[in-house]
Amino acid sequence: MDLVLVLRYRKAVTYGFHVLLGALETHDTATRYDVRFANTPEETAAEIRAGVAAGARVLVLWSFYSPDADTLAQELRDIRSIADAPSVLRSAQGPSVTHLAGGVHATAEPVQTLDAGWDVAALGEGETTLLSLVDAAGDPAGIPGLAYRDAAGTLVRTGKAKQRPLDDFRGFSPRWNRYNALEITRGCVYACRFCQTPFMFSARFRHRSIGNVRWHVDKMRERSLRDVRFITPTALSYGSQTEDPNLDAVEELLATCREGIGPRGRVFFGSFPSEIRPEHVSREALRLVRKYCDNTNIIVGAQSGSDRVLGAAKRGHGTEEVRRAVRLGVEEGFRINVDMIFGMPGEDRADVDASLSLARDLADLGARIHAHTFMPLPGTPWRDAPPGDVDPATISEVDRLSRRGALYGHWQKQRDHAARLAAAAEAYPRPGRSRTILPTLPPDHPKPTRAE
Repeated sequence: MDLVLVLRYRKAVTYGFHVLLGALETHDTATRYDVRFANTPEETAAEIRAGVAAGARVLVLWSFYSPDADTLAQELRDIRSIADAPSVLRSAQGPSVTHLAGGVHATAEPVQTLDAGWDVAALGEGETTLLSLVDAAGDPAGIPGLAYRDAAGTLVRTGKAKQRPLDDFRGFSPRWNRYNALEITRGCVYACRFCQTPFMFSARFRHRSIGNVRWHVDKMRERSLRDVRFITPTALSYGSQTEDPNLDAVEELLATCREGIGPRGRVFFGSFPSEIRPEHVSREALRLVRKYCDNTNIIVGAQSGSDRVLGAAKRGHGTEEVRRAVRLGVEEGFRINVDMIFGMPGEDRADVDASLSLARDLADLGARIHAHTFMPLPGTPWRDAPPGDVDPATISEVDRLSRRGALYGHWQKQRDHAARLAAAAEAYPRPGRSRTILPTLPPDHPKPTRAE
């Protein structure tokens, strides 16, 4: 065995690993490799020691979101101690063990990731990078899409990983029997200032083709899997390259999935783990979901009840589109869950009051508010913004909505995450960037929305 791939396999990041395995299972390589799944730090350490004992190079794959970075860095230190095989242990061929971090955090903050203890940071999309690493038996030297330090401690960046069509790689892994919601769109044209997606994958849509989606659904049915779900930043943008929905493409997608999964299967669209933009909600779109799908709820991204804040965030819609989307959804028989973020950069009391007023109005219409606290996420234009906070008066109102069953979410935990992310941003400043994020705007600042 030349190479052992140890996946630090956590529930929060299984989708990304399954996509990598899907790419790997169709890849021809001269490297003899094995894949090991490690569900705990102890299992990870044991797999590392077993791989080293067998004389193989060990490549430990990590993936995590920015709020988890500190926790996983501590876990990495614990694993190195338990395994007693740190990456500085070298053989004649190079390091015996290499810890590689991928995902949105490693992409946005490679230096911070390396300083936290990882040997290599993977930048951007991981499929082509992983395949090249396997071909090289785990040696990262010169492989595009990586950052690491050489023997002299000099930071090495190898450029961007190649972006390829989604159809080039499987969206899950039949070989390793690892299935998940199917990614049908990567990237996003909207480029909201708080969101990592467009800045990791580019501000354009790349869609999986109908035929390729159907292949995946057929594989699921062969394995007696019943539920088809989708990963997409904006569900009704499927098949479009602009801000306008392509409902013909959406109907073709849903119809082939409905047919493919069969009468005992279920199709979910516009619900977890994806959402629908409010300005895309129409009776025609909702009736397509009703015709082909099994979900009775949809998720709508509102984010703020202040048109001023929505404009600064470059959301591309205003609050009236949110109200209209909820009304239409309720009239068509759906339960509407509305994402809202409290503590956005530059919010003043009037903005907060506007968000609370919108939340109450939507709750009165029958919607539920999925509450979040703003987190200054790495890789976004608002990375250097102050951490989101929620004042006592707002907390009281949010609690009232929660007690009546009209609000849910991990917004309190996100307050702690936000503070840690802001501290990390202070410790790793971006050269030449001002921390003035959201200037005071006049009350009549126009909202950037299209006529409906």
